[in-house]
Amino acid sequence: MAFSKKNISTVGEQLRTIREKANLPLREVATNIGIDTSLLGKIERNERQATKEQVKQLAAFYKIDEKKLLKELLSDQFAYKILEEEADLDTFRVAEDKVEYLKTNHNAK
Repeated sequence: MAFSKKNISTVGEQLRTIREKANLPLREVATNIGIDTSLLGKIERNERQATKEQVKQLAAFYKIDEKKLLKELLSDQFAYKILEEEADLDTFRVAEDKVEYLKTNHNAK
């Protein structure tokens, strides 16, 4: 079976690429969004995860789609949690079923 690898990257890697393409120093971006330069560096290197608020600020600063970046953040969080728990992808499929169940039961109330 042939496997097609998508162009996948983390939020941190995406943010670093955007910053480097804009030829902006880490310090300037960090100052503009109100966080420490070392924290932004750690986010870009996947040593720390950005908060939802930081992602919103970065999306506004770079003038990129906030919803798309937040979706990427959430997918990073899912992926890290699955790795952390040493779970397999079947766990993700079970969670997907539970999301549908919760949506159905929540909407019925």
